[in-house]
Amino acid sequence: MAMLGKEVRMSRLVNPRSNKMMAITVDHAISRGIAQLTGLHQIQDTIDKIIAGKPEAMTLTKGIAEHCMWNHAGKVAMLMKVSSYSPVAPTKDTVFGTVDEAIRMGADAVSMGSMTLGDFQGEQFEEIGKFSEECMRRGMPLIGHVYPKGESVPADKRAAWENIAYSVRSACELGMDIVKTTYTGDPDSMAKVVACVPSTFRIVIQGGDACNTLDDYLEMTREAMDCGVGGVTMGRFVWEYKDVTALVIALRYIIHEGYSVKEAKELLAQLENDKNYGDF
Repeated sequence: MAMLGKEVRMSRLVNPRSNKMMAITVDHAISRGIAQLTGLHQIQDTIDKIIAGKPEAMTLTKGIAEHCMWNHAGKVAMLMKVSSYSPVAPTKDTVFGTVDEAIRMGADAVSMGSMTLGDFQGEQFEEIGKFSEECMRRGMPLIGHVYPKGESVPADKRAAWENIAYSVRSACELGMDIVKTTYTGDPDSMAKVVACVPSTFRIVIQGGDACNTLDDYLEMTREAMDCGVGGVTMGRFVWEYKDVTALVIALRYIIHEGYSVKEAKELLAQLENDKNYGDF
């Protein structure tokens, strides 16, 4: 029955038509600080705007969920973040939540992080192994935010395909169901990453630090969908944008409806002008 429970919850995270997943994450305050993340200051307003755009899921911590999700119960799947790194320990995720908490709060998945190829990889992998076993027993999907940002990886190699492939394959080997990681920068090298895991294991990409413009992000999303990536879990790119709901909808149409970058930009402009979000 635990396996059935996991399948039921996984089905809520993935659009059945596109077989892609779209999640928006608002879990950045612990890891990056809050002062500079202006899009997260008014967190209730930001969450309301995101959910109006109808993503499949949101990644958030238990405290923010408890305060901000009462009016949205059942409208979006919750991915409960149970660990984080911090500005003073950027390569070490510390666990602060449990599978039981996620179940009690109605979450459809547990989400935890790891920085690979660094001093704390062993400790983080040990925690992932424990959570993987418990999630399997409880019928909960386990999502990893796994990046090659450990001490042994130079900053200019954090998107190298071999390092991304190592992170993705490690998440799969440890028993995770979905991994969020960094796009390598081009579809050919990302396709090599996708080929390093079984076809039933889902890779989703973050918004990333490499993109500078709206076009960059939209093009990255379109390329990733075309080379076999299973969806996105984006954060800062979305909630720092001037019209959050419009951007969520435009991204959704790239991911699920196959829109080109040009079509998505036209839709975005129309939504920003007309504010007719409910029509989409």
